[in-house]
Amino acid sequence: MCCKFRCSFCCICLTIFAFIFMIILFMIIFFTIISPTNLKFYVTEASLTQFNLTNNNNLYYNFKVNITVRNPNKKVIVDYRGITAIAWYKDNDFAYLSLAPFDQGQKNTSFLQVQFEGNSVCSLKPKQLGEYNEETRVGIYNDLDVDLDFRIRFNYVGRYKSSRFNPPIVQCRRLRVPLISNGTLESPFSVTKCSTPYFFVDRDSGD
Repeated sequence: MCCKFRCSFCCICLTIFAFIFMIILFMIIFFTIISPTNLKFYVTEASLTQFNLTNNNNLYYNFKVNITVRNPNKKVIVDYRGITAIAWYKDNDFAYLSLAPFDQGQKNTSFLQVQFEGNSVCSLKPKQLGEYNEETRVGIYNDLDVDLDFRIRFNYVGRYKSSRFNPPIVQCRRLRVPLISNGTLESPFSVTKCSTPYFFVDRDSGD
């Protein structure tokens, strides 16, 4: 009698474990199938018409950036509900700009035009200040970065619609940006690919 009970208990446990395993396997396959392909971001143009650092660490800037965003997915619509562009120079964030929300359809390339203009405090270390002076002499500024901080939701057409969340920050780093002098560029800008961790996850989900 005891052996029969043990066999029945083992069968029940094995059935439960097999059922749980099948559910987990189904979920992995399901999310692998519907998981959207990552977006691609490129800085296609960047230029400066002003980039003057005064003796009291006040930076006057006029910094233009054009960014393309490619959605390669056939069935995913991305709703950009909040967009903040952040400009950096040698690890100093000096400008913030909010961009207009928009919807990006399937298999679509969208264009972001960003213009940072104004002045802010930018405290460079002695080595960085030396680099700034040399870059000013040459007419090309290195170590300019642009981060894109989004709040989005996405619609997997006919299957799933997400709630709003904050994806990982897109980082467009190590930009070599020419200064426009007398209406002409000192040197052409090279198209730069941005660093984009997987975009369709909430960066705050682990908190």
